[in-house]
Amino acid sequence: MDNLTHSMLGAVLGQTGLKKKTGLGMAALIIGANIPDIDAACTLMGTQSLVLRRGITHGVLAMMILPLILTAILMQFDISQTRRGTRPPDRLPVRPGWLLLLSFIGTASHPLLDSFNSYGVRMMAPFSSRWFYGDMLFIIDLILWVILIGGFIWSRRAENTGAVNWAWRGRIALLVASGYVLLNSMITDIAESWTLARFRDAGEEQVQIVANPVPLAFWRRDMLWRTYDGRYGNFDFNMFGFTLPLIEEDGPRTGMDDPAIIPIVKRSKDARAFLYWSRMPIARFRSDGALVLTDQRFAGSFARNNFTVIIPSNRKR
Repeated sequence: MDNLTHSMLGAVLGQTGLKKKTGLGMAALIIGANIPDIDAACTLMGTQSLVLRRGITHGVLAMMILPLILTAILMQFDISQTRRGTRPPDRLPVRPGWLLLLSFIGTASHPLLDSFNSYGVRMMAPFSSRWFYGDMLFIIDLILWVILIGGFIWSRRAENTGAVNWAWRGRIALLVASGYVLLNSMITDIAESWTLARFRDAGEEQVQIVANPVPLAFWRRDMLWRTYDGRYGNFDFNMFGFTLPLIEEDGPRTGMDDPAIIPIVKRSKDARAFLYWSRMPIARFRSDGALVLTDQRFAGSFARNNFTVIIPSNRKR
């Protein structure tokens, strides 16, 4: 998910009352909710970054190490301010145990949120390279923004006016956000089950199906499918009006079964990195012999150029 969503989830967690457990509690939750994205620096590596993104800094080992580092930094920050005489007088005493726990909660919330979209996250890294995909939220969900930002403001205003129920408002906001995620999970399950049943009715037993979320319209899914023999396509799923999938015998092919791809992948680190990351790869050769690799999840989105790799080839076609 985007970093605004991560930050606001950390802020709403703080408004449930957790921030009052220790000084710098809100900082631990918000910074922790973003800290796994330190791997964003690897984007300077270009395509090779796909091997690292949402990997080791989002995995179980990082979930144990990053909260310790964050807690140490925050405690040192508090000590430094105390020594310089710049520590805010209204800051609560820093309690190391609670600060570590809140750092852990904030940090753990990050891969959890990331697992809700179709990009995925490698939660077991570095022990396993398996990707986990929730396929329930678009990577930037404006409705979730409204819930989290609105809930934070609602709770914060009550706190500022001295209302005793400000923490309950934060808990309600967290509950509404959780309900929204659960609703999207149910829609994805319905879309996948319905689509799989339609394919089985058409005699297609071996088919990969991904319910790709779309912006704003949470009741819709861009249903991506591909068959065992290399055909692929997509159709719109709408909870308020189903569209039958078009299964073409002579439809487009993924191209992944072309033997000419093998030697190119062997010599190209970029190709290997892309295929390691890709969930639904598509391959085609240009007229100049270059191999173009894309991913079906992003083929029709504004971000498709960010997920396209072109590997020059001497092959003549």
